Parts: sequence; structure tokens; C-alpha cells
Amino acid sequence: MRSRRRQPAPPSGPPDLSGEAVPAFSPGPGVAGPIEGDGEAGAEPRPEAELHQKAEHHHRNVQGGAVRAAVFGVSDGLVTNVSLILGVAGAQTGASYVRLAGFAGLLAGAFSMAAGEYVSMSAQQELLGRELEVERRALHLAPEAEREELAQIYERRGLSVEAAAYLAQMMMRTPEMALEAHAREEIGIDPSVIASPYPAAASSLASFTLGAAVPLVPWFFLTGGVAVAVSVVAVALSSLVIGVVLSQATGRSPLRSALRQIVVSMLAAGVTYLVGRLIGVSVVH
Repeated sequence: MRSRRRQPAPPSGPPDLSGEAVPAFSPGPGVAGPIEGDGEAGAEPRPEAELHQKAEHHHRNVQGGAVRAAVFGVSDGLVTNVSLILGVAGAQTGASYVRLAGFAGLLAGAFSMAAGEYVSMSAQQELLGRELEVERRALHLAPEAEREELAQIYERRGLSVEAAAYLAQMMMRTPEMALEAHAREEIGIDPSVIASPYPAAASSLASFTLGAAVPLVPWFFLTGGVAVAVSVVAVALSSLVIGVVLSQATGRSPLRSALRQIVVSMLAAGVTYLVGRLIGVSVVH
């Protein structure tokens, strides 16, 4: 049970927000008042506002599961399968055994990644859905108490009592807007961007398969040390590409991102190849 305190009656009009610290939250379309609007209706936009509108100002959706699953899938496929393939190759087995191990690793890893992504994303979706249902029920049973709670949150963000009460009143105008406001402020989520498990699972399956195929393909055409060398080069080049692509998304140095990806892949492959060489296997024909 959350503690409640007496709130002033919601003001009939927007209060003066001069000097107020406005919460980092957009009240959504169709809501005018203390946050929206810049002077009188129909007033000419200020020069800085025009410059801001002309400037490129957008953000990527970094909460979706499919993109994250694709990036991790390709990287995991590369590292996992090159490590498995070179470990078996280091044991001095024939190319057919390396192909079998690599193909088995590709299938096992792809379906394992897809299943894991589906289960984890489904559980997350169900958890968030339950929290939203709890909040929806609270809004239906005690709308005034929820309005007061939202006003208290805005006060902690720096608004005055009157401004916080007005903004909370505006956010409670419709059930959809009220649920979105409480979900953002209390739970920290946007109900409109909850990721689905199906695209994430499919993305993991396809991307892991793609990554795992890179070190495996040379073994269908080559054997021995040549196949090992070609697999290593192919994985290094693929890691370079992944690192550069990641740097474009994160804004970090392409060189640093690419080197990190290459070092991780080569280190894992080198360890398993060394273990295979040291241990070896006895194959009975």
C-alpha cells in the first residue's frame, strides 16, 4: 500500500510554469497545457525552434528484441562454431568429422538460441503484461489516488505542487493516456514498444545460422591446414564487418569495435584449437 497525502484540487487552468523544471516526459498528442505550446496560439515559431525542426533529430529503437537478437546471433554463431570446428580440426581428425561437428554445432546452436530467446522474451512479455494489468486495475478502482501518486512523482521531478497537479490531471484525461503515463513513470516501460518473442526467436535462428556457416563452408571444399587457414581468415573478416556495423549503431570508434570483435573470436578459436592439438583423439574406422 503506497502512502497518500492530501493534494490540492486540480487547477482549472494551466499554472504559470516560469522557471519550473519540467519532467522528462511528453504528455502525448492532443494534450495542451503546461508542457505543450510555446506562447499564444498561432504565434510565429521562434528562430531556434525552426532550426531544431530542420535539424536531424531522431533516435533508434534500442528496446526491440529482434535487432539485439540478430547482432548477438551472428557474433555467437561465428565464435561458437569456429571454436568447435578448430577444436576438432586441431585433434587431427579427417575433414568429414570436422564437417559433421560443424554442422551439428550450427543446428544445435541455432535452435538453442531461438528457443532461449523465445522463452526469455515470452517471460518478459508476460511479466510486463501482468504489471500493466495491475496498474490498469488500480486506475479503474482508485483513479483519484493514482492521480495524486502521479502528481507526487512530478513534484519529485521538480515541478511545483500546482504544476504537478495540473499535469497529472491532463495525463488522466483518458484511460490509455493514464496507463501510459503510469507505466512510464512507475514501471519504466512504454506499453507500445513491448517486444514480441517471435521476431526475436526467428532473428536468433537465422543470424546464428549465418554466423556459424562462415567457418564451416570452407570445409566442404578444402581440407587440412588450408581449410583451417581459410576458416580463420573468413571469421576474422566477418568479425571486422560486425565490429564496424556495431560502431555505426553505437557511435564508437570503428577500429576499436572491430579489433575487440576480432580479438574475442580469435582468442576463443585459438584456445580450442590448442586444446584439440594437446589432447587429440583416436578414431576407429
